[in-house]
Amino acid sequence: LILSFFQHALNSGIRRYHVAPVLCQRAKVAMSHFEPNDHINYEKLEKNINIVRKRLDRPLTLSEKIVYGHLDDPAKQEIERGKTYLRLRPDRVAMQDATAQMAMLQFISSGLPKVAVPSTIHCDHLIEAQSGGEKDLRRAKDINQEVYNFLATAGAKYGVGFWKPGSGIIHQIILENYSYPGVMLIGTDSHTPNGGGLGGICIGVGGADAVDVMAGIPWELKCPKVIGVKLTGKLSGWSSPKDVILKVAGILTVKGRTGAIIEYHGPGVDSISCTGMATICNMGAEIGATTSIFPYNARMKKYLSKTGRADIAALADEFQQHLVPDSGCQYDQVIEINLSELKPHINGPFTPDLAHPVSDIGAVAEKEGWPIDIRVGLIGSCTNSSYEDMGRSAAVAKQALAHGLKCKSKFTITPGSEQIRATIERDGYAKILRDVGGLVLANACGPCIGQWDRKDIKKGEKNTIVTSYNRNFTGRNDANPETHAFVTSPEMVTALSIAGTLKFNPETDYLTGADGKKFKLEAPDADELPKLEFDPGQDTYQYPPKDGSGQHVDVSPTSQRLQLLEPFDKWDGKDLEDMLILIKVKGKCTTDHISAAGPWLKFRGHLDNISNNLLIGAINIENGKANSVRNALTQEFGPVPDTARYYKKMGVKWAVIGDENYGEGSSREHAALEPRHLGGRVIITKSFARIHETNLKKQGLLPLTFADPADYNKIHPVDKLSIVGLADFAPGKPLKCIIKHPNGSQETIMLNHTFNESQIEWFQAGSALNRMKELQQKSS
Repeated sequence: LILSFFQHALNSGIRRYHVAPVLCQRAKVAMSHFEPNDHINYEKLEKNINIVRKRLDRPLTLSEKIVYGHLDDPAKQEIERGKTYLRLRPDRVAMQDATAQMAMLQFISSGLPKVAVPSTIHCDHLIEAQSGGEKDLRRAKDINQEVYNFLATAGAKYGVGFWKPGSGIIHQIILENYSYPGVMLIGTDSHTPNGGGLGGICIGVGGADAVDVMAGIPWELKCPKVIGVKLTGKLSGWSSPKDVILKVAGILTVKGRTGAIIEYHGPGVDSISCTGMATICNMGAEIGATTSIFPYNARMKKYLSKTGRADIAALADEFQQHLVPDSGCQYDQVIEINLSELKPHINGPFTPDLAHPVSDIGAVAEKEGWPIDIRVGLIGSCTNSSYEDMGRSAAVAKQALAHGLKCKSKFTITPGSEQIRATIERDGYAKILRDVGGLVLANACGPCIGQWDRKDIKKGEKNTIVTSYNRNFTGRNDANPETHAFVTSPEMVTALSIAGTLKFNPETDYLTGADGKKFKLEAPDADELPKLEFDPGQDTYQYPPKDGSGQHVDVSPTSQRLQLLEPFDKWDGKDLEDMLILIKVKGKCTTDHISAAGPWLKFRGHLDNISNNLLIGAINIENGKANSVRNALTQEFGPVPDTARYYKKMGVKWAVIGDENYGEGSSREHAALEPRHLGGRVIITKSFARIHETNLKKQGLLPLTFADPADYNKIHPVDKLSIVGLADFAPGKPLKCIIKHPNGSQETIMLNHTFNESQIEWFQAGSALNRMKELQQKSS
């Protein structure tokens, strides 16, 4: 009867309903309103946890409970933090439109008829900020019609839910509809950990990993270490949840916790709203963490109920002992932060871990020569676009308006979802933010990912912007390498935009009203959730049909935006000899440097076309320039992609040499697909970011690290490299690299790797997808 009620409600177009707790305890509870036949399985989670706890004979952290609770074989799985690879069964998959194109193309290539777990596609990355929400959305639908049609029809054919453009940012949609305490969700976006604000293990991955899960194959993850962040005290005044992660980023740095889960705990947790916890988890991606998580508490229960999921909250109450850490559990490291003493922070420029108290940033900027005047303030993004965020920003703006002031800086607002947009319009927040000078953009990523048609400056012009986003890499927001971007809380962005200068500290400084009188902004206060129910706004979800086998998915052979995939070549069984060096990278090399976003997003479904951006942002150590490398065969300098294509044409294999934390940032697997497509075979670095290292392995490349980081200095761009010992390639066994210098001399260095047995099979087969198809053929 209950399932019939669910189905009837959905078929009738009812988008919100509540189920009494006593009723839900008698029935299975759906994972979401949109999938009434897929149920939360806490019983299995409990069973697996009990098996593992008995084996390990020790208390478990919360993240261990959820991760080990999703083991494919909890009785036999080898478990050692930071060393063994776990085989896991995630509950669901989520993909944003830029990464979903390649993920779905790979799934199509697999030959499977339908996804094995609930999966969704979210159209949020392809909408460029230009004139305002409605106009920008209409323009995006027109420009991207071919891609949206491909994603919608592929979703219908293979059983994937489709959130249309304008729905909102993937992570806000997940928080509102799909994340729940104890879920394991993987998403093809690095900020998937946002769902940890609702007590889930939500992990960002590349598209090939998502294909594994959608294909029903156990998903591999190196057993994470667990870093505990103990929160005491209580947030107050201008301090916000964003300041927690800005502080943590300053402590741990952008690569400080690669391969670890950040687990927040302690009495201070209860002073943070559910969406505030999501903000903290979201930006945990900037410190290299596998994911971040908070324990289930009353703030999560309140959010679940307000978003129409009281049934899930009631079920979580029953299993609460499995949704919080065990007493006496041990962390690999513990950081303690007293929230009562935490000051507002602003991080940047050019890296999200350069932390400053807001009270210091003006003096630091003057000393460093950073522009003091703020050209644009931007609030929103997947990190900070909740109802509470908009309310606190509006509270600041309202004070300025009361004194006759508007923003001195340009000011933009990005709602996180259609639900947030509709609700802040209804409750007056949007009007206040417009009145103070703001432009409300579409419910999409926009300037946060470089989708910003910025007109107020010229490229190369030195300027400062402040945002409530998560990343501030060089050129990320507007493609201008001279834009100094700083990240802080939405309310602080609003205050700084009103003042127009980095030298303003709202805790101590005064503004001058239109009447000439000085006044001080009071610390903002706003409801964490609306007093009324959320307004869902327009219905933007497309259900997949029960049977999509007859659905046609169109990919034109002449399309410039979509291209069916051809399998990569298999390993030939030989060592990789006399490889040329495409580029030796100097300094930071993020996935933005390897595969730029912005205008290149339109080619995310066309591997050959997007490969024309390969490493165009990386700095060549030989000449200190970007997108200028020596062609070892012609001795002429030219663009990186052109040089790679020339080597491929001539049948020459090549390698890339990188520095620390190579591939940090976005989960985009194009940064691994492109070098493979253009003939790359090996990437050798001092260290890798987690997602990028896995993406490289998935596509049949060799991500290797120097056994001695100082050996980075032994390799020169004009050398040739040979990787020997591949016939005996085995887990834990280093490989040798022979460096051949132009003068005829040579030397040997050792290289480490993190391949396990199945990942070695990916390399040998040419890619993980090739290996999957080989196994399917053997099985059939």
